[in-house]
Amino acid sequence: MSRAESLPSGGAQHGAAGTVRGLRRAMIVAVVGSLLVASLLGIVALLGGDFGDLQIRIVLTTLVVAAFGTTALCHLAVVTRAVRVVGLAGIAASIGAAVCALLLIWRDWMSDTGPEEGLFKSLTVFTVLAISLAHANLLLLLAERRAPVIRAGLAATLLAIAIVAVMILLPVLTDGAIPGTDDGWYWRWLGVAGIVDALGTVALPVLALVLRSRPDPAPVATTPAAPGGGQDSVRLVLDLPAGLAARLSGHAGGGALENAVLDAIDRGLAAAGPPPPAGPPSARSGPDPARSTPDVPGS
Repeated sequence: MSRAESLPSGGAQHGAAGTVRGLRRAMIVAVVGSLLVASLLGIVALLGGDFGDLQIRIVLTTLVVAAFGTTALCHLAVVTRAVRVVGLAGIAASIGAAVCALLLIWRDWMSDTGPEEGLFKSLTVFTVLAISLAHANLLLLLAERRAPVIRAGLAATLLAIAIVAVMILLPVLTDGAIPGTDDGWYWRWLGVAGIVDALGTVALPVLALVLRSRPDPAPVATTPAAPGGGQDSVRLVLDLPAGLAARLSGHAGGGALENAVLDAIDRGLAAAGPPPPAGPPSARSGPDPARSTPDVPGS
């Protein structure tokens, strides 16, 4: 089954999806390549006995690239959806964390003087944001599910993720002023939020599989037409058999699929002719054989 939606920007969406697929492939190649380089350097160091400062920096750099690629894959999962702003924010946080980490790895600690504390603090902030947003973006893949328990659980889990991130960052940003001399309740509430976070992370995908049904009921909504149009447009979502979808793709000839669907519907309606006139059921359906009796002479 395939889904065809009559959206005005179908060509742009197909182009965006292709770009995202290319970025995902690049991130996968970067992650795998970085892990291979780190592994090979480790093997060479163990066998050759030479593992100096340069080798350590190279290994750490490859691990940073691998971590960046992993979180970027999570963020790219939603950049073509309605919640794309969360994915873009996550990519920005991952880039910030990677830049701070690389600056710390390759600085000359013997002679350079600078805001090391600021770099460490920035690295911590960007890392927490990147991981939290990656976590949230993976769960946001369930945002289109209509089951009430999924939607409520998703909202609660996302709130828990945000609370955990904020409670981790507050002591860093305030240099310990928060929680200050707290007697432990701050960390207890952090633990509660973490438990809710973990529960939602484990339970939501399982519930989504158990409650798997038709994703969304086909929405039919009237929206304003484009400027200059005399009628409103109707957004219709259809589930098509694979064979019919393939025929429509061939009919599209590389163009937008929704245009091919509209053309096929228009041609089909034109071939079918005008609809039958409205009227009482008896006038449209003709005589009922079960209730009509022939005229019998002499009766």
